Amino acid sequence: MSLIPFRAWATGIEGLWTVQLKAVEDPRGVVRELYRESDFVASGLPSLGQRPQTNCTETHHGGVRGIHGELAHKLVALANGAGYAAVVDLRPASPTAGRWLGFELAPGRGLFVSAGLGNSFQTTSREAAQYLYCFAEEWRPDMAGAHVSALDPTLAIPWPVPVGGGMVISDKDADPANTLGRALDPED
Repeated sequence: MSLIPFRAWATGIEGLWTVQLKAVEDPRGVVRELYRESDFVASGLPSLGQRPQTNCTETHHGGVRGIHGELAHKLVALANGAGYAAVVDLRPASPTAGRWLGFELAPGRGLFVSAGLGNSFQTTSREAAQYLYCFAEEWRPDMAGAHVSALDPTLAIPWPVPVGGGMVISDKDADPANTLGRALDPED
């Protein structure tokens, strides 16, 4: 039997951490803890509270979801498959407003995304990837936050599966009207 402990690393954007999920492996396979509040708090991460909503999306190769920046903390991790995540600071008053960071995701590695950061991801594995989300509050259509096109040229995110190369993206997530400048403009 082997044990991989929970660990968290701060990134260059305040409120965004990469996390190594606790895992216990034996000849039968692996058990991963997606969330244990005491480990999160001991690592300096905020609590997800009662986690009133958890989603699992299945996204096909090249599929992109996001950039969505609800005003609620989220824990994002993969159950299977592989992906690329891009997280954008959509908080207008933040010293890193408009900055984004990219991460390779695989089972056992995830991200803690603080309220106001926009998360997005693309499946890079040939098989569909299952993304798990734990939300600190229930999602609602009228939930405060920002939405930016994953194809915004200001961000120039180098998606591993490009447009014309197998990328699959919703009209909303590709809408050129959803710009970073619009998301960061407090008057809008």
